Amino acid sequence: MFEPKPWLLAHGRSLTLGPRALVMGIVNVTPDSFSDGGQFDNLERALRQAERLIAEGAQIIDVGGESTKPGAEPVSPQTEQGRIIPLIAELAKRGDVAISVDTYRAETGRLAVEAGAHILNDVWGLQREPDMAGVAAETGAGLVIMHTGRERTKLADPIEDQRVFLARSLEIANDAGVGKDSIVLDPGFGFAKETADENLDLMARFEELGSFKYPFLVGTSRKRFIGTLTGRGPDQRDAGTAATNVILRMQGAGIFRVHDVAMNVDALRFADAMIDRGLVAQSERCREPSV
Repeated sequence: MFEPKPWLLAHGRSLTLGPRALVMGIVNVTPDSFSDGGQFDNLERALRQAERLIAEGAQIIDVGGESTKPGAEPVSPQTEQGRIIPLIAELAKRGDVAISVDTYRAETGRLAVEAGAHILNDVWGLQREPDMAGVAAETGAGLVIMHTGRERTKLADPIEDQRVFLARSLEIANDAGVGKDSIVLDPGFGFAKETADENLDLMARFEELGSFKYPFLVGTSRKRFIGTLTGRGPDQRDAGTAATNVILRMQGAGIFRVHDVAMNVDALRFADAMIDRGLVAQSERCREPSV
């Protein structure tokens, strides 16, 4: 799970997954996101925030124009597109960062890739608008398929629920012609995982998801279950976020979607250093002559 693997993206780009953790910085161009709503809801502020996250070490910027917090009011496709397309176009001019669009709408995804985005990040795992898979196949975009428990009855076992949901999403992607090297999975921490225990159980058993044989992105950043354990509000959960990311990195997660890039880059460097030491030790044990 730590061996190099190319993640193929739109516009001829790719990223290498496996040996080093990659950090995806969040820029929500929304008035109502749960921890940073209204902070970056115009182009100038959003661009400044994206540039700060890139300077802190983000290899990917994830741009969202509709809040996905529980109970958030949906916005029209036109509103979503009006918020994010100008920012994506400006970021694309830089050329030094991969751009992800956080949307489940196929048309928004298509317009975002045309504006310069490289990755489609679908929080409904292709099961709200399956045409998103066609957009990924036609444009060559990287595709993040996220698990969610919203608007359906979940299975009691969290890993089995992941397997059933994501298997259906992968079937949609395969039928549309999306290449395996374009796909990354996301277990969807906080998305209808109703209690802290449910999220912690998923984290404790995360390594079991390796049976999918796909790379994984995780997004625990500032989620409510971190607040339940720490007693801290959304904007004070970055240390807890970094702790969860180290735990998940040691179990094989490859990409980490976060609000505070600098703290998580530092934490993940230590995780990578320990992984390296473990792999070296394992290699040395394999070379030892048998007695």
